[in-house]
Amino acid sequence: MPGGGWEDFAFEGIGTHWEISSPLPLDPLLRARLLGLVERFDADWSRFRVDSRVSAMAREPGRHDFPAEAVALGQLYWALYEATGGAMTPLIGPSLERLGYGAGYSLRPSGSALPAPAWDDVLEWAGSTLTTAAPVVLDIGAAGKGLLVDLVAAELEADGVDTFIVDASGDLLVKGPDAVPVALEHPYNPTQAIGVVQLAGRALCASAANRRAWGDGLHHILDGKTGRPVRTAVATWALADTAMLADALATALFFVPGAGLQEAFDFSWLTVFSDGSAAHSAEFEGTLFT
Repeated sequence: MPGGGWEDFAFEGIGTHWEISSPLPLDPLLRARLLGLVERFDADWSRFRVDSRVSAMAREPGRHDFPAEAVALGQLYWALYEATGGAMTPLIGPSLERLGYGAGYSLRPSGSALPAPAWDDVLEWAGSTLTTAAPVVLDIGAAGKGLLVDLVAAELEADGVDTFIVDASGDLLVKGPDAVPVALEHPYNPTQAIGVVQLAGRALCASAANRRAWGDGLHHILDGKTGRPVRTAVATWALADTAMLADALATALFFVPGAGLQEAFDFSWLTVFSDGSAAHSAEFEGTLFT
């Protein structure tokens, strides 16, 4: 992140590390509001907390009301559910839990993978109201962190902060007049980079099979049609105007070629495959090292 006198506000939230960098220190009251926002988001959307709205959905079917950000989140998830033929779904939670990635972080499978239920069979997502026909383990991990980055950025801008970097463990949003160089981490060696992006006024999000991986080939990116980890792509990057969109599309690239997704979404992308090959959009802003 930038040097030259920039100030960093670092904290832990939704199970990951955050840093907000800005030319001037953030006001203590603003910092408190940001921490409150992150805590509120976690209390609503985390499947790892017994007191969350999502955990209530897993216990009891019926009507569940969420905050206003649920509107855009539901629309995006439905669009990507359709674009991937059901492979990318917020209903993948039961298989994640059976494979060991549940509230206790056991990282030990308790059963075999489960295909996600069909969306129309169990869930009606209308605006900010989610109505379930059965207990549902909702997992918004493919887009949730990016959504929270956008909410944090909106809080900063509402307070008059117009130049900043929000870094949520690699999900980045940069605002301000200058571009920031961002290294693209090698999917098999986190100490090396495969390229660099000059990021300005946009979000860059990555997804990788080597992150949150455990056991024999188990990782957190599951195909909703089978419930099993995806094997073809190993790392993806997406650049978009919002972090929620970039975050979600970085996951969608594991299921659908980027060129197909570009027919419906305005973004640029890079995908690295398990055989070592790579593909990227013509307008991808990064420079790859060869």
